[in-house]
Amino acid sequence: MKAYNPHEIEPRLQLAWEEAGLYTVPENSDRPKKYVLEMFPYPSGDMHMGHASNYTYGDVAARYAKMCGFDVLHPMGWDAFGLPAENAAIKHHSHPAIWTYENIETQKKSFSRMGFSYDWDRKVVACDPEYYRWGQWIFLKFWERGLVERRNSPVNWCPSCATVLANEQVIEGRCWRCDSEVEKRDLTQWYYKITDYAQELLDDLDQLEGWPERVKQQQANWIGRSEGANVDFILCDAEGVVPAEPADDDIITVFTTRADTLFGCSFFLLAPESKLLKSLVKGTDYEAPVMEIVEAAKKVTAVERAQGDHEKHGAFTGRYVVNPINNEKVPVWVADYIVADYGTGAVMAVPCGDQRDFEFARKYDLPIIPIILPEDDPLYPQLKDEQGRVVTSVDWPQAYAAEGQLVQSGRFTGLTGGKHSEGEEAVVAALMDMGRGKRTVEFRLRDWLISRQRYWGNPIPAIHCEQCGVVPVPEEDLPVRLPEDIDLAAGETLATHAGFVNTTCPHCGGPARRETDTMDTFTCSSWYYMRYTDPHNIHAPFDPAKANGWMPVDQYIGGIEHAILHLLYSRFFTKVMRDMGLLDFDEPFTNLLCQGMVLDAHGDVMSKSKGNVVSPEAVIAEYGADAVRAYILFLGPPEKEKLWNDDGLPGMYKFLNRVWRVVHDLCGQAGEDTLFGGTEADKETTHKAMDALRRERHRVVGKVEEDFARNNFNTAIAAIMELVNATTPFLRAASPERRLGCETAGAFSREVAEVLVKLMAPITPHLADELWRVALGNEGFVYDQPWPEFDPEQAKADEVELAVQICGKIKCRIKVPADAPEPEVLEAARAAVLNDLQDKTVKKEVYVPGRLVNIVAV
Repeated sequence: MKAYNPHEIEPRLQLAWEEAGLYTVPENSDRPKKYVLEMFPYPSGDMHMGHASNYTYGDVAARYAKMCGFDVLHPMGWDAFGLPAENAAIKHHSHPAIWTYENIETQKKSFSRMGFSYDWDRKVVACDPEYYRWGQWIFLKFWERGLVERRNSPVNWCPSCATVLANEQVIEGRCWRCDSEVEKRDLTQWYYKITDYAQELLDDLDQLEGWPERVKQQQANWIGRSEGANVDFILCDAEGVVPAEPADDDIITVFTTRADTLFGCSFFLLAPESKLLKSLVKGTDYEAPVMEIVEAAKKVTAVERAQGDHEKHGAFTGRYVVNPINNEKVPVWVADYIVADYGTGAVMAVPCGDQRDFEFARKYDLPIIPIILPEDDPLYPQLKDEQGRVVTSVDWPQAYAAEGQLVQSGRFTGLTGGKHSEGEEAVVAALMDMGRGKRTVEFRLRDWLISRQRYWGNPIPAIHCEQCGVVPVPEEDLPVRLPEDIDLAAGETLATHAGFVNTTCPHCGGPARRETDTMDTFTCSSWYYMRYTDPHNIHAPFDPAKANGWMPVDQYIGGIEHAILHLLYSRFFTKVMRDMGLLDFDEPFTNLLCQGMVLDAHGDVMSKSKGNVVSPEAVIAEYGADAVRAYILFLGPPEKEKLWNDDGLPGMYKFLNRVWRVVHDLCGQAGEDTLFGGTEADKETTHKAMDALRRERHRVVGKVEEDFARNNFNTAIAAIMELVNATTPFLRAASPERRLGCETAGAFSREVAEVLVKLMAPITPHLADELWRVALGNEGFVYDQPWPEFDPEQAKADEVELAVQICGKIKCRIKVPADAPEPEVLEAARAAVLNDLQDKTVKKEVYVPGRLVNIVAV
């Protein structure tokens, strides 16, 4: 038996797999299909252990599915547009494509070195014109369907990246990529109208039974459906006079889920971005302080303002609106915690029930009118019968946001207040009768801002013509290619590149200018998994028959950080393309595995910017790829954070060496089916060892199947380790030296060896293939072999060994029949420790089947 040498085995087998086209997926097959996919990476250079863990989980799932009889689609590509390539080109006076494709080659070599089973014929690279052409085609189709809009609005601006960001790309007020503080700017931008699908995106979360609940909850919260009412307030003129016949410009509408609290509205708030605001204060004494708030608010992100945790600032506009429910005038303020893109950008402030309004009222000495109280509140007896306001301020430590009884609320006093309460229903009905309100549903989800002011992205296929306006690029002119002769280091952009910008209008033939914004890179990753099903199609993004044959993706794997961005956008794309007749399913990913972060020895997330990454190449050079793969899987459940520590790798390498020896030892027994000599006792010993190992062989196969189905790869490896341990008594009992007369030991030895190799195949494919071909002498690759059979009846043991404890301390071990009822087990346990129980009173007995009996005695 030669020694296990991964450095000789792994490169040789990787070449053999490639030459054999082992992972090429057949187009026409009668076998069932399974689509296993990891989120495609950004080509930022060589991968680290965080990446390696993600792809290892996917590779195990793909290999296991293939051995279970599926044709498996397991592709890989690169999300290749984005800022890092552009910044690298500026730094090195180069072109982003050079940096991008060099990194792609580096990563591809690392993927191959890890033994990942990718069908490289299906590779997709987002910056290839043959791919981004179809991203432009999708844009045009969205435009045809009314799902593209260009409008001026306040947007998130990252000064470091010099581009706009979608709301989802602002994390705690900072850019998701560079961590710079985000500002607000008014710009004309392109949007995908994802809000048209808001309700379906929310409702269909119930279909996603294979998704983590926390991901579904994050999406539900982001979509943020609220049922309530639009309420119309009337704007008074500059002198405070209510217009006799209000015009449309005199109406300011607010959205509220708590119309029952209208009697508690003591001031009215506008967002700093409100287009109405400037006209209200222009030329007045209030203009300067109001505009000061407007400017200061640009430095506070929409997320921070929506959370309302920061200190609040505001200014009075000098104007008033009329509350429609009681005709009282309330002052109009601007406040920096109001956001323009939720509701209408105007808020009826009810400080007694909203903590943010409460804090603002306290700061600026505005009334806090109690209008909803619990019956045990000291104020309740005083206010419950009053129709007018007798209390206009309270000395509370905080707002009272719970439900209760309405007080000081006119004819609604005494009704129950709260969402969907009788008080809310009654107030909305009254508003509707007056023509000052109506039922509506509001979503927190905003339209997806897709335009970016960068070069290295997919060009937006639009043309600006002075005569025809903004018109789409004709389909036959796609793709709109990025110019290669651009010097980013010299400050050149698409907007200054005459060869790109100057064109002719496809409608009138006159001079025109191309759109110089490019698309958000998330538009590339929102449909790439569809392209994998038909990657070489030059007539369409994909053949619907092929996409519908493979999809939806059966197992998708990626980080929880994509819960809102990529996953929500992909769901949106899928639904639109379904409505276009290209797909026949509603959701792109049936099962989702969100792997936990891999942390360094200090507990920090691995990141190149932190300089704390561990490269797989470094440890592969010492222990081989299979040891790295197995160690990654053994660290813990995939969804949990894992602390990377090289100290555990020698132990895993030692285990693989043991598997190598055990399989060779078992194969050495395969020719010893007829052994002469030995006693009857020797035969019985061998048969008992065989029976014990047979039970373990079937039990472990069943356990590994169960663990793989739940992505519990760490416990699957632990079970395989138990099977390896179980071979020791058998190898000792059935050794040729003992000359045991067992006629079936050799065949059984080979069976166990093959089972062990197949169990290891998804985890350590190089080791398994070498053992399959060399130790076992088989033809072909273990990848093509069927998964070992499992018989639950043969996995059952006749006896089980139990630890017997007294007050948690083990006193002895006993063997009992595996199917013994609990009373018999407890009786046997008491008998085994009878001497220890003398002079003691048994208070409680705990039986853990298959493990222990604990007797609590005093």
